[in-house]
Amino acid sequence: MDHALSLSRRSLITALAQAVAALSLPRLALAGEALPKMTVTRDPNCGCCGSWVAHVRAAGFTVEVVEVADVAPLKQRLGVPDALASCHTAEIGGYVVEGHVPAEAIRRLLVERPQATGLAVPGMPLGSPGMDVPGQAPDRYEVVIFSAGRQNVFARYRGLQPI
Repeated sequence: MDHALSLSRRSLITALAQAVAALSLPRLALAGEALPKMTVTRDPNCGCCGSWVAHVRAAGFTVEVVEVADVAPLKQRLGVPDALASCHTAEIGGYVVEGHVPAEAIRRLLVERPQATGLAVPGMPLGSPGMDVPGQAPDRYEVVIFSAGRQNVFARYRGLQPI
């Protein structure tokens, strides 16, 4: 009887381990594969854009930077709502990334692959990637997932820390 109970526990543990492994495979696959190339379009006179690019490069993204005097036409073509606009626009893996979105949120987007246009951090929150100010406490801010006519909170951060 103890033997049957032991097998039953062993079967349960094996099944749980297999379920965890199956759920983890998409994350492991992305971690093992090269991330898609990111193209960032920015105004050449904006310093924080360069800092954000450094942040995503440090997180392992390959980035091509395109400098243009007016990014607004690109934002409009890609479907970025005016209320979510920021200083730079990135394209990666079929998504738009608008503004100072943390690299961690971009990775999550690429793993989960939701039906959406992309992610945005509207404005320029203090402490968001590229908006670091030494000696200043970071703001709380939201990463918004958006598509035509729809916007929802994807994640909340204080600086680089998810909350």
